[in-house]
Amino acid sequence: MAGPDLTTGIGTLTLSTPVMPAAGTFGYGDEYLSLIDPRSLGAIVTKSLSLTPKEGNPPPRIAEVPGGVVNSIGLENIGVEAFLREKLPSLTGWGVPIIASFFGETEDEYLRCAERLGRVEGIAALEANLSCPNVKKGGALFGRDPSAVLRITRGVKGVCEAPLWVKLPPDLFRVGDLSEAASEGGADAVTLTNTLPALVVDLESRRPFLGGGVGGLSGGAIKPVALRLVWEAAKRVRIPVIGVGGIRNGQDALEFILVGASAVQVGTAALSNPRVFQEMVEEIREFMIQKGISRIEEIRGKFEFA
Repeated sequence: MAGPDLTTGIGTLTLSTPVMPAAGTFGYGDEYLSLIDPRSLGAIVTKSLSLTPKEGNPPPRIAEVPGGVVNSIGLENIGVEAFLREKLPSLTGWGVPIIASFFGETEDEYLRCAERLGRVEGIAALEANLSCPNVKKGGALFGRDPSAVLRITRGVKGVCEAPLWVKLPPDLFRVGDLSEAASEGGADAVTLTNTLPALVVDLESRRPFLGGGVGGLSGGAIKPVALRLVWEAAKRVRIPVIGVGGIRNGQDALEFILVGASAVQVGTAALSNPRVFQEMVEEIREFMIQKGISRIEEIRGKFEFA
């Protein structure tokens, strides 16, 4: 007898499991080749890429805090062209869909990145990281403005035919409007959420501990916030919602699916345990067997809020 069906659809893509890494926590993917079973991954999501290489912030870049970590990487990456030349060829042999995360410091850079990545064979979809500062507007995040989300999403869809996921920042008060803007712009899915704004203080020096000054909180501490954001978004849009934030095990993943997520991304948990993906898939499968659930779709969005 066949086991439970974990197949998940995200737009035109079919993922063999609903579990994948979150952008920025899995490197470019090739670093994990010898550590995990790729069959446990529904997709590989790369580190966010920019048009040209970016050095990122000075060290220290990460600090452990109760319930998680605060990072200030500064979106360091090798750039689109180096990724396509040096990293993508080794990833295509995994037999797993490759999702290229990308960002820009201007709206034009988003479009140029998407145009280049979207026509490359071997890339199954793009994920636009809109939790980035707009350098032309004083550093305000692109993803906090519904009109900017709509323009960038529509612009990206106009320059490439690749499926597009839009990753939004953790704005609880506007998550519905932001998600609707992405959907109206043609996004195939929205990803929620990114790290929460955070600060770590060095008491002795009376200065920030992190080299970049401020950072973003991730890990188990943000899970309740991320769950709320996914739930709110799933009520507002018909496109798939991908949940991310504090997911550490199969139960966490199932909770996100229950409130409406079609799939989940795992970040901080993989930093200490690269095999968390396959462990999580096995835990999900075991739960489904125990509960007599044959397809993961049977529980998606079945959360009851009295």
